[in-house]
Amino acid sequence: MNLTLKVWRQKNRNAQGQIVDYQVKDISPEMSFLEMLDVLNEDLLRRGDEPVAFDHDCREGICGSCNLFINGRAHGPEAGTTTCQLHMRKFSDGDTITIEPWRASAFPVNKDLSVDRSAFDRIIQAGGYVSVNTGGVPDGNEIPIPKDIADRAFEAATCIACGACVAACKNASAMLFVSAKVSQLALLPQGQVERKTRVENMVAQMDKEGFGACSNIGSCAAECPVGISLENIAILNREFLNAKATSNNLS
Repeated sequence: MNLTLKVWRQKNRNAQGQIVDYQVKDISPEMSFLEMLDVLNEDLLRRGDEPVAFDHDCREGICGSCNLFINGRAHGPEAGTTTCQLHMRKFSDGDTITIEPWRASAFPVNKDLSVDRSAFDRIIQAGGYVSVNTGGVPDGNEIPIPKDIADRAFEAATCIACGACVAACKNASAMLFVSAKVSQLALLPQGQVERKTRVENMVAQMDKEGFGACSNIGSCAAECPVGISLENIAILNREFLNAKATSNNLS
């Protein structure tokens, strides 16, 4: 396939970016999207031009690093798929593909298509963990947890923190991400001790980072590559209201 790529180029977070057109030729339909970008960068290097910066790591849909906005959709046109799992057979010969970084003030652009998602790390550091002593490592079935609860906690834990929910939301809200982390621990016995302080601190840090408010449109869940449910946002709201109504933290 021969394709026209419209790629966002930005030298650093303080520079003004722009869309630059590139032509790539003889792209195999079996290539992944990131392999296609590798071909583009090889061509640029041969011409003595600077390659396009983009984030990637595992290339197996696990790490969440491959955060690209492709033709106006987070991770591209295929539902339930990360950018690294997107294959070029989803496109046709002669297509024009627009590739941009996540668009959110809380995710500043480092360079080109690479964004700084450390805001997510700081939200987790604010409370997305269990710090109390839970004893030694127990046998797998020693702590009785109903299967439906365990399944719901596991489904919430599958969030890969890619930021697609933020990029897809018109408010750049991080509620789906935060709610998945809150739900995961709130549902399990080990997370009960810090349940109230966890949700208060994580929501406070989310607001501090500059993410927008949730308006329940659902675009976050629609574009989530691992299918995190909107139910988690309802759980987060209940956890937060209960914490504020019963905790000693009046701020």
